[in-house]
Amino acid sequence: MATLLVELLTEELPPKALKKLGLSFGASIFEDLSKQNLIPENASYETFATPRRLAVLLNGARNVSPVESVRLKLMPKHVGIKEDGTPSDALLKKLNSLGLEPSHAEEVELQTDGKMEFIYLHQKKDGVTLSAGLQRAIDLSITKLPIPKVMNYQPQDTLQSVNFVRPAHRLMAMHGPDVVPIQALGLTSGNKTLGHRFHANGDITIPDAKSYESTLEELGFIIPNYEKRKSNIRDQLYVQATKMNLTLQEDEELLDEVTSLVELPIVYPAQFDEEFLAIPAECLVLTMKTNQKYFPLFNKNGALAEKFLLVSNMKLEDPSNIVHGNEKVVRPRLADAQFFYQGDIDTPLEDLTKKLKNVVYHNQLGSQLDRVDRLIDLARRISEKTNADSAKVTRAAELCKADLLTGMVGEFPELQGTMGRYYAIAQGESPEVADALEQYYRPRFSNDSIPNSSISSTLALADKLEILVGIFGVGLIPSGEKDPFGLRRQAIGIIRILTENSINVDLSVLISWAAQTFSQNLNLTIEESVIKNFIIDRFRGHLKDKGFSVDKVEAILATDSDRLHLALPRLEAITAFLQTDDSIALATANKRIKNILKKNKRKNDSEVDINLFTTEEEVSLYEKIQSLLPLVKQAVDNSRYADALQALSSARTVVDHFFEKVMVISDDPNVKENRLALLSQLSDLLNCVGDLSELSI
Repeated sequence: MATLLVELLTEELPPKALKKLGLSFGASIFEDLSKQNLIPENASYETFATPRRLAVLLNGARNVSPVESVRLKLMPKHVGIKEDGTPSDALLKKLNSLGLEPSHAEEVELQTDGKMEFIYLHQKKDGVTLSAGLQRAIDLSITKLPIPKVMNYQPQDTLQSVNFVRPAHRLMAMHGPDVVPIQALGLTSGNKTLGHRFHANGDITIPDAKSYESTLEELGFIIPNYEKRKSNIRDQLYVQATKMNLTLQEDEELLDEVTSLVELPIVYPAQFDEEFLAIPAECLVLTMKTNQKYFPLFNKNGALAEKFLLVSNMKLEDPSNIVHGNEKVVRPRLADAQFFYQGDIDTPLEDLTKKLKNVVYHNQLGSQLDRVDRLIDLARRISEKTNADSAKVTRAAELCKADLLTGMVGEFPELQGTMGRYYAIAQGESPEVADALEQYYRPRFSNDSIPNSSISSTLALADKLEILVGIFGVGLIPSGEKDPFGLRRQAIGIIRILTENSINVDLSVLISWAAQTFSQNLNLTIEESVIKNFIIDRFRGHLKDKGFSVDKVEAILATDSDRLHLALPRLEAITAFLQTDDSIALATANKRIKNILKKNKRKNDSEVDINLFTTEEEVSLYEKIQSLLPLVKQAVDNSRYADALQALSSARTVVDHFFEKVMVISDDPNVKENRLALLSQLSDLLNCVGDLSELSI
C-alpha cells in the first residue's frame, strides 16, 4: 500500500474548462480504481489543475487487488442437468466457454430463486495489478473528460494521431517511489515533470508520490492545487485593496478564470487615467473584466476608482514593466468605451426605436419594432392590474429596445438595459421611465433582484410574457437542457414578480392578453394551456426550493393555479394547519369524499334539498356547512387563510358522525343524489385554501 500519483502535462488548457477538467480527471480515476478494488474503502484523493497539468493523488493504493470469490449464475437446473444427474451438453459447453474442464461440473451448486432451481458456480478471481488497473482507469478518464473542443495532433516520435483537449507532452504515474508503467495519448509514464515556464529550471524529478505537491511548490515555483491557488489570489487581492483603502466586488467567475490562467499568482496594483471615470462605471468594469481579466476597485461609497488589480504569472522584484505594460494595454480599451458612449449619448432613443423595423427579432415573429408595438399594447393592459402610470409604462415600452442599436451595446451585449437607462436620463426622460429601461430585464440570473417599481414590473411582465408566447407560438419549446431563448428564466421571472410584488392578476389572463397582441397573419400555434403548464412546472420547482413539500404544493395548485401571489400565504396556512389535531381527520375525510364523488358522478348540479334528509347527521352537517360558509368566505376573501382553516377545524366532529351513521349510497336515488350534493358542498368548503386530499397524511 502506497500513495498513487497520476499527472498529465499538456500545453495551455482552456481556462474556463480547467476546473471541471481537473475534477473530472481525478474523480474518474478514483472511481474506476475503487471498482477494481485497487484502493481501500476509506481511501481519499486530491485533484490538481494548473494551466498546463491535470493530476490526481490517492492516499493509498494496492500493488494488486485481493483475490475474490465470484459466484456465477449459469443456467436453470433442468437445462444444465439431465434426469440421471449428469451434466448436459449445454452445461459442458458453458463451462468450456469459461475456460473450465468438464470436471468442474462436479463443483456446481443448486439454489432456488423462489420460482425454479438454478445452477451456480464459485470461482476464484485473480487480483488486478495496479499497472493494468490504472491503464484502464486513465483510458476511461480521458474519454469521460468534459472537453469543450477536441484537438487532433500527432505526438512527437509517433505516426499515430491523437485526440485531446490540448497536446499532451508528459505522463507521470507513481506508486510511492516507483513508476507505474502505463501509456496514454502516445506517452509512456515516468517520474519527471516540468515547473513554471520562466522560474523553474528544466526537468523536475518527483522522488515519491507523496512529495508531488511540495516538490512542485519548492522546485517548480507553482501552486498545483486549484483551490489553494484560488485562495492565494483572493487573499492577495484583498490585501492590496486594503492597502489602498479601496474595496473589491465579489466575482467568482472572474476569480476562477484567472486561477486557471496562472501557476504562480502575484497580484499587482495599477491605474488608468481619471478622465475615463466620466463614462458609466458599468462600461469600464465590463471592459476591464471581460477583455483584460482585471479586478476593478471601488471607494468606500461604492464609486469606481481609477485603480485596478491585475494577476500576473511572474514574481519580480521590480514589476514596473508588467504594471506599465498592462496600464498601456487597458487605455485603448477604455478609450473605445469612451468613444462608443460619446457617440451614443447624442442619438435620441426615439430615432433608434424607429430603426428597429430593420432589425429582425425572429423570422416568424417580425422585427424588433413589431415586438415593441406588442409590448406597448400588453404593458398598457397589465398596468391596470399593477396600478402603474399608463403613460409612463407606454413611454418605457416605446424606448425599451432602442439601446440594442447603440455602439456600446453592440460591443457589450451584457449592457442591454443598463445603457438604455443612462441614455434616457441624459436625454431628459423621467427617472421612473429610465429605471424601467434597465430593470425590466430583471431578474437576469438566480438570486438577482426583481424590478422595484410598478412601472418596471409592468414592463418586465410584458416583455417576459411576449417572449414566452411568441417562441412557444413558433414551436420552439425548450427540451432537455436546450433553452436558447432562456424561456425557463423568463418563466421564473414572471413567477417572482407576481409573487414577490403580490400582483393580483390571473396567470391565464396574462397569457391570453399576450397571445392577443400577436397578429393572426403570423400563423402562430399558440396553446395557452401548454404555456401555462410550462410556467406552473417552474412554479413547482420554485416553491420546492423555498422548502415546501410536493404534496403541499400540489394541494394549493389543485385549488387555484392562476393567482400565484396567493400561493405562499396559502402554503404557510396549510403548514400551520397540519400541526393541529384536526388536520388528519379532515384530510382523511376529504379523500373519502373525493373518492365517493368521483365514483358516483352526479347527474346534475342540483341544490341540497333539506326535505330529503332522513337522519339527524345529515341535518347537522348541512347546518354546519351553512354556518361556516360566510365565515370561511370572508376569511378567504381577505387572505386570512389560517383563520379559514381554523374555522373548518370545528367541522371535524360533525363530519365524523356523518360518516359513522350515514350510508351515502342509498337505495333511494333521490336521497343518494341529495347526499352527494351535500358532500359536494362540503368538499368545496374543505378545499377553499388547498385540496386537503393531496396532503400526505
